[in-house]
Amino acid sequence: MSASLYLVAMIVVPAVGAAVAAALPRAREELARPLALGVSLVVLVLAVLTTLAFDPAGDRFQLTSAVPWIPDFGVDFALGVDGIALVMLLLIGVLVPVVVGASWYEVAPGGRSMKTFFAWLLLLEAMMVGVFAATDVFLFYVFFEAMLVPMYFLIGSFGGPRRQYAAVKFFLYSLVGGLVMLAAVIGLYVVSTSELGEGTFAFEALAELSIDPGVQKLLFLGFFVAFAIKAPLVPFHTWLPDSGAEAPVGGAVLLVGVLDKVGTFGFLRYCLPLFPDASRDFAPWVLALAVAGILYAALLAMGQSDMKRLVSYTSISHFGFIALGIFAFTTEAATGAVLYMVNHGIATGLLFLVVGMLIARGGSRQIGDYGGVASRAPLLAGTFLVAGLASLALPGTNSFVSEFLVLIGSFPTRPVFTVLATLGIILAALYILLMYQRTMHGEPRGVLALPDDEPAPTGTTGGGGATALAAAPARAARRSLDLDRRELAVVAPLVALVIALGVYPQPLLDLIEPAAAATVSDVDADPEGTD
Repeated sequence: MSASLYLVAMIVVPAVGAAVAAALPRAREELARPLALGVSLVVLVLAVLTTLAFDPAGDRFQLTSAVPWIPDFGVDFALGVDGIALVMLLLIGVLVPVVVGASWYEVAPGGRSMKTFFAWLLLLEAMMVGVFAATDVFLFYVFFEAMLVPMYFLIGSFGGPRRQYAAVKFFLYSLVGGLVMLAAVIGLYVVSTSELGEGTFAFEALAELSIDPGVQKLLFLGFFVAFAIKAPLVPFHTWLPDSGAEAPVGGAVLLVGVLDKVGTFGFLRYCLPLFPDASRDFAPWVLALAVAGILYAALLAMGQSDMKRLVSYTSISHFGFIALGIFAFTTEAATGAVLYMVNHGIATGLLFLVVGMLIARGGSRQIGDYGGVASRAPLLAGTFLVAGLASLALPGTNSFVSEFLVLIGSFPTRPVFTVLATLGIILAALYILLMYQRTMHGEPRGVLALPDDEPAPTGTTGGGGATALAAAPARAARRSLDLDRRELAVVAPLVALVIALGVYPQPLLDLIEPAAAATVSDVDADPEGTD
């Protein structure tokens, strides 16, 4: 296979897999599980092959391909990757097989089947690959909107007790942002028509336009609103705590691990290169929102009693650091922001998985219903600790490197915002360690207070959702509350990445830095951070 076809295959393979899974007869729907795992592993292999074919010292966009799609409007089915998009494809390739393994016994309330779950999951993977690989702005918009559909059904059909409310809220917020962006996309097409004589949606052609600063501001705001909602930045964030709390655990991992990164990716790929003057003008306002999000979301996380909502609020706080790195306009900070996107997906994905496994055992999302887990499930407690330490960016874990790069890269140009942001590090230590202490130490409570030979409850309390219901029969048959072999296989790759990227992140930095430097140069900022 030609290297230029790897990206096409990464979209086609999971899309076809989704169709096959959906077409399975009800009597054979258990085949959807190995099918989904096999397809997701194929995508992982393709992501690795794409990385091996990519030359960090080569052209900015590589492995490009383009086929006319709507020629009358200058729309092509155009794909390609730079270092920023490439590391996001690697993240998708790693997380989806992990999510499949974690969701092995997922069933839906209301009679929905497991084949439907895995079909939506594979279709979501195809849409996520498309949104990061698209080099045509209209194609990007199509994937941006299309990926809402599988996530909507994953939340609405397979989530917790308030799943329908959360799904509708997620869909409406994202749809409104997408419609605002559509207006800006059309405006960008009109500008290209006036300057080039014919309209185009090709990113590289649009990046060469000389757009009037006033028009830039309007177009920037159209894209920014959509990306700020998706990221999300405060005050566009209110959909995420509901969606993260009610989504099935596998869906929540992809929601905060990948889908939300489309917002920060959009800042880097579209806002900065296409609207450099507007990006500089609006940067102080965006940075104010970023720092407000870091502190506000961290304080809200400390007050949560629901573990999944707590993890969702931590993500909002982390996204503030990513936005800080992007709008500091230095190569160091931008590189750290992209690395933060990857590391956040790994660390928070792991944290969501461990929280889901704990909920599956106790049938409750409430922190107060747990205690003494470490004495009954040491492997679960140890994995929880690793995930928590990575989330608070302890030195030696993957998140520390990216957070450190963001802060040292942002300080030369944005010292006040950087100093304020560092307060979020202290708050992160508080909300993570308090949750760990309350659940893992102390006297055993709830299901963990039962004797080893007593079955775990088969219902839920406090909104355990579909995951707890699905896992209860398996738990009732076992005497141990600790991680089983399947669960160990699920968390082991993420634990390994947390440690490996904390010790040696250079391979990812080599991929990211050239693209980050090119992006910073697009806004005419000094890449060394001395402007």
